[in-house]
Amino acid sequence: MRYGNRLREAVTAPGTTPLIGVYDMYSATLAARHYDGLFVSGFGFAASYYGLPDIGFIAWPDMVAFAERLRTALPDVHLLVDIDDGYVDTEVACHVVRRLERAGASGVVLEDQKRPRRCGHADGKQVLPLDEYLDKLHRVLDARGDLVVVARTDAVEDAEMLRRAAALAKTEADVVLVDGVRTVDAVRRIRDVTGDKPLLFNQIGGGRSPRLSLSELSALGVDVAIYSTPCLFAAHRAVDRALGDLKDADGRLPDPRSEAGAVGVAESTRLLEGNL
Repeated sequence: MRYGNRLREAVTAPGTTPLIGVYDMYSATLAARHYDGLFVSGFGFAASYYGLPDIGFIAWPDMVAFAERLRTALPDVHLLVDIDDGYVDTEVACHVVRRLERAGASGVVLEDQKRPRRCGHADGKQVLPLDEYLDKLHRVLDARGDLVVVARTDAVEDAEMLRRAAALAKTEADVVLVDGVRTVDAVRRIRDVTGDKPLLFNQIGGGRSPRLSLSELSALGVDVAIYSTPCLFAAHRAVDRALGDLKDADGRLPDPRSEAGAVGVAESTRLLEGNL
């Protein structure tokens, strides 16, 4: 079975399918120990690969190369890739989709933002005219094989958010995402206007959307939940704390043998050997 169809089956199965946001090979390797679905977050990739905020700096060859490395090391996980606005141009979007599918991606997320773009949970988002986005979306759908395509809107006003969600649900896209949803009631209204089309909910630490459990999302009729940044933000906190401790200890490293759950050379090597 091909990767797109495997993810499509998971999306349409009962309950809410979680996809964990990863930002590099190490975080992906750790995440795959706990979950069978990963999300290549644009926020995390921009932070990790460029050291820049998620405002449109990602170049598509870098994202494709990352997806190729992920699939080589982790052949069994679902792999959903954020391609932002398709890197502006519709022809580029179609090319990237074909490249990602050949690389083994399970699906992509294509948004309706116009440049300068922003993280879906940030202020200042602007969206393309709906007809212009739908043309790009239809071209991407025609370019794919079995790849799952998530149609995403970043509309902010309630009426426009619902209008676009309903329009996206009528396309051949596999899943609809309204990003930056602020309330549970809004999720219910989106569920109503999208009918039977699978619905995706994006959770990001400190973001606009409410923090909901998988059970709560399932009760709301949400089919997929992406967790964009748990690995990135956990690493931020852990690295900052570890280096602060190292400074306080006058540069003396802690002994991993004396601390439960600590990681040293042996533990890290065992993890990475699984990717060979």
